[in-house]
Amino acid sequence: MLNSMGMSSLETEDRPAGYLELLRYNPNFRKLWLGQVVSELGDWLSTIALLNLMLEATGRAQVIAWFFIVIYIPGMAVGPVAGVLVDRLDRKRLMIAMDIVRAFLVLGYLLIRRADQAWLIYLIAASEAAMMTLFEPARTAAIPNLCKSREWVAANALGSITWSTVLAAGSAAGGLVTAVFGRKVCFILDSLSFLLSALLVSRISIRFEAASPQGPLWKGITSAFGDIAGVFAYIQSRPAVLAALLVKTAWGLGGGVLLLLSVFGERIFPLMGSGAAGIGALYAAWGIGAGLGPVVAHRLAGEKRRALQNSITVAFFASGLFYAAFGQARAFLPAAFALMIAHMGGSVLWVFSTVLLQRDVPDDFRGRVFALDFVLFFLGFAASNYFAGYFLDTLHLNPRTIAVVLGAYLPLPGLLWALALRRVRK
Repeated sequence: MLNSMGMSSLETEDRPAGYLELLRYNPNFRKLWLGQVVSELGDWLSTIALLNLMLEATGRAQVIAWFFIVIYIPGMAVGPVAGVLVDRLDRKRLMIAMDIVRAFLVLGYLLIRRADQAWLIYLIAASEAAMMTLFEPARTAAIPNLCKSREWVAANALGSITWSTVLAAGSAAGGLVTAVFGRKVCFILDSLSFLLSALLVSRISIRFEAASPQGPLWKGITSAFGDIAGVFAYIQSRPAVLAALLVKTAWGLGGGVLLLLSVFGERIFPLMGSGAAGIGALYAAWGIGAGLGPVVAHRLAGEKRRALQNSITVAFFASGLFYAAFGQARAFLPAAFALMIAHMGGSVLWVFSTVLLQRDVPDDFRGRVFALDFVLFFLGFAASNYFAGYFLDTLHLNPRTIAVVLGAYLPLPGLLWALALRRVRK
């Protein structure tokens, strides 16, 4: 029997799903995806406006470093409990609630007018990040419930491609909107994007979890720490899960490059005399590369376990090489090209490690494992940004030197990952 695409049912069930096919024939995933598009577009409009505001008002790179650190501290604290709640509660209602809360939070940016109000930026952004620490593990854990197994790689790759494409478009638009209409317009659009995301998620018609939620919110919180101990025991007994769990953490330890993008855009590669435009253009190059990475790797390597694992090794080395090249580039276009290639590797690390975890972790542990995945990444990311800011403002190191150092670091986790694979495969 042939389906509407001219393929037999058996062929359709066995072969990997394509991106357009997934969006066309899986309406529930399509709504989840559209919610991601609009909310992340609003996020990047706000982020570029905030980065420009802080650098323009203070002239210090460490302000950006502390921004990236402070906003993730609540996420690190909330993360372990978030995983338990994602596994115990209705994931759909949880995601809708987080979208609505964030819609009101970002309107607080409209109150910021002076440099001495930086604490308010930190407070709002940290609260928003804490909500994201609940939202993202719920979204990631729900994909295997909304999609068939043959759609998992396509769904995760599409999520990364979307994030990257929206990053590119949102960053460029954020720089343009900030320069032309002002920062307040960016913040209002960000708020509206969260409300639209909540509406789209609310229209998904099937469950976001395999079993019925296990109780009310207060019960989930009171039992959280016992459940957290259980997930650590689970991970300890499964080396392959532990190795995949640490991929994003290792990548996060090179995350100081995001601080460098702001500094390079403001001081080294401003466009049309605008630091905001320079920052937005470099973030856009990052987004283009991050979007291309999983597509190219998926086409070249396929989606078998060994191919996904080997691609992670290659991605670590490629990212390191091209970060170093970015640091040495003397003109904008070579710098943007090197940055694009580096983040092709970074996106492969993110998507393929996520797919490996989704395949290996059962549904009743999945929320806690992905929450821990985010927390560990945030720890590495915060540490990297702190030291990058310290080296820039206190030790007065050249930002190009720091980029080269970050590039030289990344092959190390690539080597450790390759050694871990040899041990797991034996």
